Amino acid sequence: MLTVKQLSKLTGITTRTLHYYDEIGLLKPSRVGDNGYRYYGEAAQLRLQQILFYRELDVPLAEIRKLMDRDDFDVMAALLSHKEALRNQTERLQGLIATVDNTILHLQGKQIMSSEGIFSGLNKPQQQAYAKEAEQRYDAATVRASTKQWGAYSKAKQDAIMAEGNTVYTDMVAAMPQGADSAAVQAIVQRWRDHLEYFWVPQAEQLTSLAATYSEDPRFKANFDKLHPELATFMLQAVQHYVGGQV
Repeated sequence: MLTVKQLSKLTGITTRTLHYYDEIGLLKPSRVGDNGYRYYGEAAQLRLQQILFYRELDVPLAEIRKLMDRDDFDVMAALLSHKEALRNQTERLQGLIATVDNTILHLQGKQIMSSEGIFSGLNKPQQQAYAKEAEQRYDAATVRASTKQWGAYSKAKQDAIMAEGNTVYTDMVAAMPQGADSAAVQAIVQRWRDHLEYFWVPQAEQLTSLAATYSEDPRFKANFDKLHPELATFMLQAVQHYVGGQV
């Protein structure tokens, strides 16, 4: 059994915070002595470990309590999930370390870096700005869930997803002469729709809205124009035909 002070010293959590966790039902002591002192046994210590893992992943206290108080809460499954999330964080940090190393080599004249390479892994404000704009244009809850899902992927996984997406678009360019309603193009639209599930599960109207954004938003269109000047417009036509066939 550990006292509040002993637990505080081990974890770095203030005694006031531990008292608060008790008050909100997040972490109850194993027993309370006649003198009013709280004592924490192994079960309580392991529960606090889970809480701290979730806090490392920026999960709100209210959500942590809901998760851990569920009848089907599985400690082993939670630990494996924490391990995967922390591994992904480690890979992202390794990506930042690689950016530092590459910059050092660049400044030493041993390597040339592109502008993209200089800021690899660092442009969080831009990512946040895009997310905020997307929330205004689409369903906010869906965008937040999509952003969270993307952030949970490792850097290697993110790169693989982006490469897969690029292949979809280059294949679309190659199939353009066959027409937007051709079987070949419609099969590529299906691949595009399946690829979107890395981010969220889109409804039919969301597919059309996203495809319209490709041709209407100058930033998106500029990227598509690099592949083919008519790709964005063609994508919209192909998606509209696809959605029409799903009704």
